[in-house]
Amino acid sequence: MPTLRNKVALVTGAARGIGAETSRALARKGVKLILIDLDAEPLKALAAELGDDVALAVAADVCDLPAMQKAVDSGVAKFGGIDFVLANAGIASYGSVMQVDPATFKRVVDVNILGVFHTVRAALPSVIERKGYILIVSSLAAFAPAPGLAAYCASKAGVEHFANVLRLEVAHRGVAVGSAHMSWIDTPLVQDAKTDLTAFNQLLAVLPGPVGKTSSAGPCVDAFVDALAKRKRRVYVPRWVALAGWLKAVVTSRVGDRNTLPHVPRILPLMDEEVAKLGRSTSARNVALDDVAVDPK
Repeated sequence: MPTLRNKVALVTGAARGIGAETSRALARKGVKLILIDLDAEPLKALAAELGDDVALAVAADVCDLPAMQKAVDSGVAKFGGIDFVLANAGIASYGSVMQVDPATFKRVVDVNILGVFHTVRAALPSVIERKGYILIVSSLAAFAPAPGLAAYCASKAGVEHFANVLRLEVAHRGVAVGSAHMSWIDTPLVQDAKTDLTAFNQLLAVLPGPVGKTSSAGPCVDAFVDALAKRKRRVYVPRWVALAGWLKAVVTSRVGDRNTLPHVPRILPLMDEEVAKLGRSTSARNVALDDVAVDPK
């Protein structure tokens, strides 16, 4: 594996889950880290754990381009530049298109698509200077639609194609771009959905084969580190997700719909009922962080 030692990586969504665990794994490889998240306390704790000489924590909203530019500038000032970007920040909403809270739907699109754009836009000059690599975290959801998760599926399809366009634009500058596609990983996003909604658990139960299974974060972290080292074009976790990508036209065809359609009349109304009882269309954690984004004080 090419050495990662003394390289500098910018990681968004770094406070928890895959972002935090990948940051720890990169630190063990000798990578310096610019850690960005809206969730300030666990972010600061992670930076303290890794050490001031290894990590810089910047609490920032990826939806705020000036804030992202300031975070990038702080990281470049501390470490000299950026070799890698892991655009990992992402959230999800719950509920049908008819019932999901419109503001929450917009927030998902803003974080998952505009947040990636802002991250790349701010970091790109330094990445070009170092002929670096950008890994954009998409999902299996870019290939396989799930009822009740329209904002998440649409946004992950969007960032996949954003990565495809970006790859064409920066290849001649010596920058490589990859997209990562994972099935359900045991992260706070999935854990919160499972806790909030019995309908989400029922949806997983009726998905075919391995599609409804939840995997541990470890293999995903290993895959991300490997992708950064080898500047991979595609990352699939587990590996069978690659097949879904290759068969996207089949997955979204009438044939592909047959497995899910019979269950929608039962599961989707239940999800909407549960969302109404919760009084929110996303996790409680996301609601709290949205309040921080609106009023950072």
